[in-house]
Amino acid sequence: MRIVIVLLLAALALAGLQTWRIGSLHDEAEQAQKIISTLSAGIESRDAAINRLNDEAVTRERQEQALRTQLSQAGQLAHVREVHIQRLLNENQEMHDWYAAPLPDGIDRMHQRPAFTSAADYLHWLSGGNELPDTGKLTGH
Repeated sequence: MRIVIVLLLAALALAGLQTWRIGSLHDEAEQAQKIISTLSAGIESRDAAINRLNDEAVTRERQEQALRTQLSQAGQLAHVREVHIQRLLNENQEMHDWYAAPLPDGIDRMHQRPAFTSAADYLHWLSGGNELPDTGKLTGH
């Protein structure tokens, strides 16, 4: 009888231990499920960001192509205008002479300005009290 009681107590202890392990495994499974959910949300967010960036890249490529087309058209238009101007200059000797002549002194003086590479350079130049040249005060060139 004692052996049966000891065996029953041992079986109860083993059953309790198994119940505790099952509960522990259940908690671990819930934690793993939470981690999986968090990672899945992160992956979905990443995929959405990748898709958005891909869409933006396609849009940017289309815009760049449109700008290249416009630049090409503008270059062709400029070339056509240059050819037209050259044709007019070659047809009319008086216009050719006017075009080839140097600018008058007054106009030339208006073009005398310091070279600025940035807005900061211009502001620095202005803060020094410098003024743009007055066409009536400069002497001949």
